[in-house]
Amino acid sequence: MEKIIPGNAVQVGPSIVRITAPNPSVMTGPGTNSYIVGDRELVLVDPGPEIESHISLLTDAVRGRIAWIVCTHTHLDHSPAARHIKAATGAKIAGRATAQDGRQDSTFAPDRVLEDGDEISVAGVTLRALHTPGHASNHLCYLFEQQQLLFTGDHIMQGSTVVISPPDGDMQAYFASLDKVLSVQVRTIAPGHGRLIETPHDEVRRVIAHRLKREEKVFDALKRKSPGTLDQLVPLAYDDVSEKLHPVARRSLHAHLIKLAREGRVRESGESWYVE
Repeated sequence: MEKIIPGNAVQVGPSIVRITAPNPSVMTGPGTNSYIVGDRELVLVDPGPEIESHISLLTDAVRGRIAWIVCTHTHLDHSPAARHIKAATGAKIAGRATAQDGRQDSTFAPDRVLEDGDEISVAGVTLRALHTPGHASNHLCYLFEQQQLLFTGDHIMQGSTVVISPPDGDMQAYFASLDKVLSVQVRTIAPGHGRLIETPHDEVRRVIAHRLKREEKVFDALKRKSPGTLDQLVPLAYDDVSEKLHPVARRSLHAHLIKLAREGRVRESGESWYVE
């Protein structure tokens, strides 16, 4: 099994090089993946965090050939390096901004705002944007059409499920965006964290099944503890997760409850939640 080493330039496919940022953590796994796509002209997918060594490595790798920097979303481990690489290379930035919620890159200023279905093209490479809100309202995946490879950012990660943090994160939108990926012809997923996923639709179905199972645990926890606050429900709904991760799990719990409330299964009053 491949071990991802930050800073190594790895050819992961024809015309695709991955360089992983040195920001490993519980949230980012081995680090945030940046992908250099193309041959004569280049597109950089997710330049990553504002870490000088990573920025220098990417800048040296793309200088003289880069045309575009595209970002899947504006969380702090994915887009802040964009402005530095643009300043050094003259490349243009594409993606979507969103409202500030304390977790967004406030420096992100795209030269082109991408809508669902828009394309970024350079010699031999066409990346088609798929708007996939859920993890973040401005999240985009990019389909490398010539290879049927999907750059998924934090929409789908290898070896882990993503955190959905309201209000910008939306569990209902996340499920819809997962279904959207199932409707696209994809052979490989290149995630924002971890290794390539060679069984993309199987992985999406696994994520959907996992989320639905967790949602039922959330609902069952609330049936046992109704009314219940988020802090009271986390240890019940996430009893299979380390307590160290409960503050993070609390965010996804909240997202599940909001979705259940929209579906009429639960309701919120003050800081407490009730089964309808």
